[in-house]
Amino acid sequence: MTLRNRVRPDGTFEAVAARGTLTGNRGILHVADRQMGPALWTHRAWICCTLDWQGRRRTVMSGRTWTELFFLDEAVAMAAGHRPCGYCRRAAFDRFKAAWAHAFGPWPGVQAVDAALHRDRAVPGARALRTHPASAATLPHGAVFHWHGQDWLMGPDGMRPFAPDGWGPAQPPAKTPVLLRTPPTLVTILAAGYTPHLHPSATTCP
Repeated sequence: MTLRNRVRPDGTFEAVAARGTLTGNRGILHVADRQMGPALWTHRAWICCTLDWQGRRRTVMSGRTWTELFFLDEAVAMAAGHRPCGYCRRAAFDRFKAAWAHAFGPWPGVQAVDAALHRDRAVPGARALRTHPASAATLPHGAVFHWHGQDWLMGPDGMRPFAPDGWGPAQPPAKTPVLLRTPPTLVTILAAGYTPHLHPSATTCP
């Protein structure tokens, strides 16, 4: 059975067979029969994690500890509002902290960072995620936006359309306003030098 725990750039979940390159969580979102419930999150510490941690294996969406979510890559995870885990992705987390310090000043601690990210990504008083107006030409590499009914990655060779199994061929950047998927705080982190882990298709020539 294909589980509905693959995360799209808009932060919603879908059931697809394609394998992601990162996992992560937002709390316990599944019910006893391994089906996703209606919640999009149950806490604010949204993280993205490595798929391979010390050779450990577990049955996905079992027990009542956390719901394993999966992402095509870190650009999608960041678009959905996730930051790197400070435990299993320590090197990435340290790079994230350095970019935060460069952009905003001294690291305020994970709780303050998670609160700031939640203000960016969540619609106040609703169980829904936000978009923000932007110009594609000004976005840093790794940012994701919505344009003409499609989600796109901004890369060094142009913008690439999202699909569950990878990013499509590069096209010139859009010249009209777009809707930003990646929360503005994380866009600033990208602009400050944080390089996300990308799916190999993000650099594949057409």
